[in-house]
Formats: sequence, structure tokens, C-alpha cells
Amino acid sequence: MHNRTPFYQQHLDAHALMVDFFGWQMPLHYGSQIAEHNKVRQDAGMFDVSHMTVVDLLGAGGREFLRYLLANDVDRLSHPGKAIYSCMLDDQGGVLDDLIVYYRAPDNYRLILNSATRAKDLAWLEKNANGLPVFIQTRPELAMLAVQGPHAKEKLLSVLTPAQADAISTLQPFEAVDIANWFIARTGYTGEDGFECVFPAEEAETFWKKLLAAGVAPCGLGARDTLRLEAGMMLYGQDMDETTTPLESGLAWTVAWEPSSREFIGRAALEAQKESGVKRKMVGLILEDKGVIRPGYTVIVDGLNKGAVTSGTFSPTLEKSIALARVNADVGKSCQIDIRGKLKAAQVVAPRFVKHGKIIV
Repeated sequence: MHNRTPFYQQHLDAHALMVDFFGWQMPLHYGSQIAEHNKVRQDAGMFDVSHMTVVDLLGAGGREFLRYLLANDVDRLSHPGKAIYSCMLDDQGGVLDDLIVYYRAPDNYRLILNSATRAKDLAWLEKNANGLPVFIQTRPELAMLAVQGPHAKEKLLSVLTPAQADAISTLQPFEAVDIANWFIARTGYTGEDGFECVFPAEEAETFWKKLLAAGVAPCGLGARDTLRLEAGMMLYGQDMDETTTPLESGLAWTVAWEPSSREFIGRAALEAQKESGVKRKMVGLILEDKGVIRPGYTVIVDGLNKGAVTSGTFSPTLEKSIALARVNADVGKSCQIDIRGKLKAAQVVAPRFVKHGKIIV
């Protein structure tokens, strides 16, 4: 039996192609993945992300717990409403999951976890919270909808209540606010401006219809993937997992080394890797020949296997095939990709291709 989000009927009404996504019935697209992609780059689109796991950490031990649990440091959250992105590591420095943590009050933090890692993550939280004054509360009664694009703010403001609109009007990126039983954050997974709204599931249909009337297009998993790849945002399970560390996944910036006195899970392993020299790195690839790069394809330099593609697709914005790949640290500015036995030329670039709708490579 597949899980269904509170927006399931709305997806059917919008003629979505529904697929299984880690046990959830989710929309792949509503007719044209490329049209949905372009709508987000140029205007505004909405994504049902209710399959993700909302977890609240309540109690006086939340700060201490998160400073040990995460590679990033929640002490960087200077005031209630701030958020940070972090990896959650195992003892070997492998990435168990990547997540956003929101600081709501001194005894109240909110985590948004990936749906594919739900059981593993919750077990890890319970194991490491043992003995600390912190209560781990999942919130299955909530729905979550992301509104993304250059016109996302104005269209979202047009459908919110005056109190909600006033509360989010001054939010900066990676800030959030609680308004009664709603939680709205200026975060997203597309490389565009936007918001992620968390609210009671019984309000899902009404909110969806208001956004539709405001001209916000429904968008599926397909567009979400091409958008995040163009923005250089990593996908858990493809671009990193327990076998890779943040240092070799383009996520070294998420590791808070200071203060040096802070112990966090995986720190010793990361320090050892850093000391010995990180042997692999994450790069972006732009295919110069015809074809489409797919995950698992081999990266070749001077006839030698130098790594593998982790994510790859056709980019609607660049109108070329692009990819993320984990390669040996000595790989330079060009390579070849083995596409079904044929070597295709590719340019090696920084692992980010588009920022706020503009090509940056």
C-alpha cells in the first residue's frame, strides 16, 4: 500500500502522472516536465513535498543534542527563525542524510528530513538522544508545499491572510516564521527564490486551489530534479550517502570546524581525511557532444577511469546535458564520458550551473 499526501486528489484532478517514490504516490509531471521547469525559472511553480518528514525537537536539551548530532553548528543560528543546512554523519564521517534545521525557540527546533531515509534517521535520532532532555516529535498531521520561482513571493503573498503576508514579507533567505498553526520558511530546492509552507493537512486543498487561481503551476518530481541539478544541489542517495563524506561531496562548506572544542559525530573521521588529503571531489560536467549523461556513467581522462557520474540529465536552461560527478582530485578542466561505449567530450566546471535563472558557467 502506497502512502498518499494530502494533495493526492489535487494531483489526480490536475492529470498528474503518478509514480512510486520511496513508498509514496507522487506526481512525476502534469504533462510536460520541461514546461514545469521553465515555469519555475521564469515565474512560479508549486511542489508537493508532504512526503518529507517533519520532526520537532522539544526540550532544554535540543541545542546540546544538535551540536553533537550535526556537522554544522546550530550555534550559528543567531535568533529564532534562522535556519541552516547540514549533513548528519555516522561515526566514519559518511552522510546519513542532509537536512535543514530551523531554530524556533531555545527549547524548540524543527528538522525536515528526506522521505527515503525516514526510518533510518528517526532511529539514529532516538539512539543519540538517549539520556538527554529532548523529546523527538514527528508531525504526520502536517502538509508541506513549496512555492518557488522569481514571482513566488508576490503570488504567495496574494493568497495568504493579512497576518501571514505581513509575517513573511521581510523574511530573508534561510529564515522562517510561525504564524498560528502555519510555519513558512524562505527555503527551497530549485535555485530560485521561494518558500516552503508547513500547515495542517486539512487546509491543503484550499491552499492549493488558491495558488492555482493565482497562476502558480503544479510541478512534479521530474522538474524538481532538473531544477536542483542545475542549481548544483545534491540529492541524497545519488550524490552522497553513507559511503561518502561531505568533504568529497561538495559539502565541505557545511562542516563547522570551529570551535575546535565542539565534538560532533564523525568529526574525528573528517579530520583524519582532511589531514591525509581528500582524494575525490565533486565537479560539474557539461557535455560538448550530442547525448545525455546519466548516473553511473564513467568519467575518463587520458584513457583512465577517473570517477563516475552521480546525477545527470538534459538541462532545459542550458539546452545541453549536464551532470554532477565524483572524480579523482587531480581531474582538470576537461574529460570524456563513456556513454554506452562511446567516449563523449565534456567540460569540467564548478558544480553549479544556474543561479536565480541565470547561467553561471
